[in-house]
Amino acid sequence: MAERGVIELDNVSHSYGGGELLSNISLTLAPGAFHFLTGPSGAGKTTFLKICYAELVPTAGAVRLFGADVRGMDRDQIARTRRRIGVVHQDCRFLDHLPVIDNIALPLLTAGQDPDDERNNIDELLGWVGLRARADALPPELSGGERQRAALARAVIMAPDVILADEPTGNIDWEMSLRILQLLVELNRMGKTILIATHDLNLIRAAKAQVAARVLRIKDRQLNLAGADL
Repeated sequence: MAERGVIELDNVSHSYGGGELLSNISLTLAPGAFHFLTGPSGAGKTTFLKICYAELVPTAGAVRLFGADVRGMDRDQIARTRRRIGVVHQDCRFLDHLPVIDNIALPLLTAGQDPDDERNNIDELLGWVGLRARADALPPELSGGERQRAALARAVIMAPDVILADEPTGNIDWEMSLRILQLLVELNRMGKTILIATHDLNLIRAAKAQVAARVLRIKDRQLNLAGADL
């Protein structure tokens, strides 16, 4: 029997304003897989990620998260399922009046947990992303690289099974890009499924030297495995 994927798309299509953006896409993300998602600007990478964490329901086709069909879920079930998927958004939205440590802990509050009970874990997480010294800084005081690392810490605070990252190195220098990549590789080695949308072919090459990363490309509304030309 074939292994069930953590995220399964079956003939998924999605349209905006009458125009089809994604067409008949099928994909199974296996537990512990590491994938990159590439494609030109406007190809639908962010839309694809939103479908993968049930922010969007596709126009056609089926999406299963951890074996459950998204269309059959109510709001509470979707909320519970989303806790198993950590998302690093392209624009790193934070509450600017709260210090970094409280921003990272927000998913715990949303899930009805007391961050004070998780202080040791939060402190360990801050150390892991190299932000312990910035715990009390406000988001506007952070550099681009610090914001990305804080966003990654927030995405993994609930110990998700899957990490989806939308252009996580888009606005930071190469050294910091490699640092973000290293954290994602470490998560993958812990058994997490990783999917990164990126334009950065150098980042993909750097990852391929460390993990068995597969590259998906959205082009002309279709999703294909990229060849070995990277």
